[in-house]
This record gives sequence, structure tokens and C-alpha cells, in this order.
Amino acid sequence: MLTRRHFIITSAALFSGPIAMPAFGQDAVDFDFDQTVERPDPQGDNPWGLHPRFMPTRVAHRAGLRPGDIHVDPVPKYLYHIGDDGTAMRYGVAVGRSGLQSPGTYTINRKVEWPSWTPTANMIAREPEVYAQFAGGVPGGPENPLGARALYLYRGGADSYLRIHGTPQPWSIGTSASSGCVRLVNDHVIQLYENVEMGTRVTLHSPR
Repeated sequence: MLTRRHFIITSAALFSGPIAMPAFGQDAVDFDFDQTVERPDPQGDNPWGLHPRFMPTRVAHRAGLRPGDIHVDPVPKYLYHIGDDGTAMRYGVAVGRSGLQSPGTYTINRKVEWPSWTPTANMIAREPEVYAQFAGGVPGGPENPLGARALYLYRGGADSYLRIHGTPQPWSIGTSASSGCVRLVNDHVIQLYENVEMGTRVTLHSPR
């Protein structure tokens, strides 16, 4: 399984020649070693008040990663969508709270616009005061916890009940706030959704 120590490389030379590895060697390069290819405009549209590092940013990645794959690093709270040109789009996310993360490799087998949402039995049992009131489900819409788009993660052909989805709570981006799913602000998940194909492989990396 992939670890956190494999992904982002320095990218200053992307447009001027081969990308050079840092002097301390490839094994020391980590997900959060971020020198970007295209920095977000600090004066750009950011109605959510996100820290600039959580805005969509194109970064260079280590060789050998499969184009189209998605990687989620729970430590800096980033999702990376691997391109076919040696770069990846990086998005700020919220991830599962401690004890509710589920590292592993999954496949996107379903995509839904403005999805409905029903808390799982485990969620209701764990926090009935929060989730029991929604046991009958919540229709899709701007206030739905899954937001504008949802990518459904499957494992071994079965629904894992984990999602990459939007959120009506943009202030949660950059935190460990969910019951295991990965959240993006709605505008960002719409962008990701349009560029992700069915069958895409998703790796949720361990925080350790």
C-alpha cells in the first residue's frame, strides 16, 4: 500500500526543464512537500474564507502514479487528482475524525448530482442525538450534508458507505470533522466531479 512518503516533488522547473529531486533523496519526499506549479490567486474568488492553501492548486507529483487516480492525505487535509502530465490538482478537504478514518483503496462506482443522504445505522447508534432525527433520509439540496455532488466509494464490489462529497459547511475544510467521508466545498466538488470517471481508484492514506 502507498504510504504518505511518496508523492509531491518540487515543481519550480516544470516549465523550464526536467523536474529535479531535492538533494536529500526521494525517500524523504512527503505529501506535504508542496512547491506548486500554479498558485491560486490570493485575490481570487474565495467566498468561503478558506486558507489559500485549501484552494484548488496544481502541483507536480512523483513519477509512477497512475493518471486519473485520487489520493487523500489526511494530515495536511488534501485531495490530489492525478493528471496525465506529471501534475495533480490539489483540493483542501475535511476528513474523518480520529477513530473514524478508513485507510485503504476504493473504487468510484457511482456518481450523483445533488444526492440524498441517510445516516448509517452505525452513525445513529454512535451519536443518536445528532443523527436519529435524519433516519428517514434527507432529500438532495443546498442544505443536504452531501452537498452538490457525491462520489460513492466501493470496495470488493460493495458500497463502503464512504463518499467524496460537497458540504454546506465550508468552515469545516481543513479539519477532521466527518464520520469518515471526505468533504470539499460545493464549487470544488463540482469541478472534481466533472473530471472523474466511473471506476476511478481512490486511495485514502493513513494518518500515520
